[in-house]
Amino acid sequence: MIYTKTGDKGTTSLVGGTRVPKFHPRVEAYGTVDELNAHIGLLAEMIKDTDGTQYGLLKEVQRNLFIVQTLLATEKEVPFPLPQLPDTAVADMEHSIDTLQASLPPFRSFVIPGGNTASAQCHVARTVCRRAERRIVQLAQEAEVDSLLACYINRLSDYLFVLSRHLVLSQGAEESVFR
Repeated sequence: MIYTKTGDKGTTSLVGGTRVPKFHPRVEAYGTVDELNAHIGLLAEMIKDTDGTQYGLLKEVQRNLFIVQTLLATEKEVPFPLPQLPDTAVADMEHSIDTLQASLPPFRSFVIPGGNTASAQCHVARTVCRRAERRIVQLAQEAEVDSLLACYINRLSDYLFVLSRHLVLSQGAEESVFR
């Protein structure tokens, strides 16, 4: 059954069973990552037929974001193993950024979001990613949070920015820049 009615009074369960208000910093953090994951899913579907390499990377990112959500939703030790981000997650993201960036002209001005639908969706995902990072950093002020999570999310926002440029320029369009 999809509905449990246990959240009807404004609380939810963390991994391990602790009940917290739905506005708890952990819920805000993993909820924002969930929102990000949905935006990335939309972006992936937009480029699936035109850029298989980036589509595959976005699907990997989505799997990693589920791991991030799980770790953010876990307040205390649990009697079962939790998934972990791969040790190479940040380095892999940096490699993807460097690979895309090598094919782009130098960045010299602020880019106005748009250019095409997929690029605009990249910017939506990027801004949600930045919000997720803020929520994770805020949570880390109050509770123990693996620093790898914020680092991965930070690199992901950089990747989404570079991907947005790639999606415009690879179609022969011009970026709209703020001057």
